[in-house]
Amino acid sequence: MTQHVPASLPDTYRALRVEKTESGTHASLQTLPATALPDGEVVVQVTHSSLNYKDGLAVSGQPGVLRSYPMTPGIDLAGTVLTDSTGRWQTGQDVILTGWGIGERQDGGYATLARVKADWLVAQPEGTDAHWAMSVGTAGFTAMLAVMALEEHGVTPGDGEVLVTGAAGGVGSTAVALLAAAGHTVVASTGRAQEEAYLLGLGASRVIGREELPALKRPLEKERWAGVVDSVGGATLAGAYASTRAHGSLAVCGLAGGSELNASVFPLILRGVNLLGIDSVTCPAARREAAWARLARDLQPGALAAVTHTRPLSDLPALAGQILAGQVRGRTVIDVNG
Repeated sequence: MTQHVPASLPDTYRALRVEKTESGTHASLQTLPATALPDGEVVVQVTHSSLNYKDGLAVSGQPGVLRSYPMTPGIDLAGTVLTDSTGRWQTGQDVILTGWGIGERQDGGYATLARVKADWLVAQPEGTDAHWAMSVGTAGFTAMLAVMALEEHGVTPGDGEVLVTGAAGGVGSTAVALLAAAGHTVVASTGRAQEEAYLLGLGASRVIGREELPALKRPLEKERWAGVVDSVGGATLAGAYASTRAHGSLAVCGLAGGSELNASVFPLILRGVNLLGIDSVTCPAARREAAWARLARDLQPGALAAVTHTRPLSDLPALAGQILAGQVRGRTVIDVNG
């Protein structure tokens, strides 16, 4: 089903489309009529999106992300409202969208136009711009939710070391910076030894190798971490969980290293450890607004400069392979007009 296109909208828009044919799955830049936009109440003139691990899977044609074809990937976007049939958002208002299935179940941010539900949007914080919003993006938003969850479960500066796994990635980089800015002693875990100086520059007190955590295989290991932000999953999460201190908490928000968790209940029932799930996709509006307000306060634009790279939409097919291979550091903002 297509909708009537208001006269104020452009006739066409540019998008990175992923299509599935008999020869396989392919991504290409296309110019589409505005009538091809999906159902929704708000049309946004998109200026920026970002590159996340899930986007890399989608653009590369890996199974399990895109629910139908053809599809425009991009699980987040920032831009300006063109029209809103509900009247909630004003024309010209700057907005951010992360989650809610865009770039998976509905066309996402890798396009110059998007049509979405009004309830999915968040107002861009005052004093920020779209480039900043996407330098934070889904990854930074998820990191902020994880930090907030740790705080709400009693993890405070001075309690002990806070571990961040996958620390050189988008979620990890932002989590290191946020935790360090809040006064925590941060230990960064990464498989990229060459990124040690980068992580120390973000505020980590020390860096450990990725191999240390999967090596912790006993149901209960020596107590080490007051808190954990984990974007890796698998054996890394199991090792971090087994070595978390009594009444410590783990905020779990990713599976770059695997979706299985082979562990015992002992940390839960003998140490009172909290295993906290972080859902950035259907996060309620009030919590989204609180997270973005904190991000605007704690991550000023200059703070993100060292971890952010800006690339044009046309570079996405190559970038997708790089992020899956672990070759992308920090955050990559996508200029959809590039």
